[in-house]
Amino acid sequence: MELRQNVLKKNDLLARELRGRFREAGVYVVSLVSSPGAGKTTLLRETLLRLRERHRVAALVGDLATENDARQLGESGAPARQITTGTVCHLEAEMVERALEGWDLAQLDLLFIENVGNLVCPASYDLGEDLRVLLFSVTEGEDKPAKYPTIVLGADLVLLTKVDLADACGFDRQRFHAALQEVRPDVPVLEVSARTGEGLDAWLARLEEGVRAKQGATVAVPGGGVDGGGGNAW
Repeated sequence: MELRQNVLKKNDLLARELRGRFREAGVYVVSLVSSPGAGKTTLLRETLLRLRERHRVAALVGDLATENDARQLGESGAPARQITTGTVCHLEAEMVERALEGWDLAQLDLLFIENVGNLVCPASYDLGEDLRVLLFSVTEGEDKPAKYPTIVLGADLVLLTKVDLADACGFDRQRFHAALQEVRPDVPVLEVSARTGEGLDAWLARLEEGVRAKQGATVAVPGGGVDGGGGNAW
């Protein structure tokens, strides 16, 4: 117990430092958490494709092994780096800090951090993000929010993914939303499909709202500001 507390304390301190760096650079940071197979990478690839025409975007992605997800995200044309965790079932602030080495954060508007597929461990680890997005897919069934309340309580936004498959899976939306509301009545929910594009406009609008708010807050800080020169640091 004491060891776990020390690990979490160290992580929280590093996450606080990261949050300060992100704030100073004016980069809006979004983390994505879900179980394996909920569609994080596919959704993120489509998100990067749509956003990179008007925003400077990049992504970090965590997995126990392989660089498959980073390659898939790279198809969007946005910079993407893989964090390979080995036996660790979640990302930690120190891993994110190392992965950012060599990147000029001031040259970014939006950074995505895709966590390892897991609905337990990531709930305890702050990564310095502005927005934590929790994904549930219709293929997982309606009771996932009730089974994993801790990660629901830590989410800022819930995405119900693969909604184009809802009818084929016999997914009961009413039961899902009831389970979610029982755990967290105030959490906002968007229903999306990366394959058909359903709900993506609302998702992108939520992200762009966050970018505007973050950059506005940064500009307002004396001595801060955002480098508006454009271009990439890679």
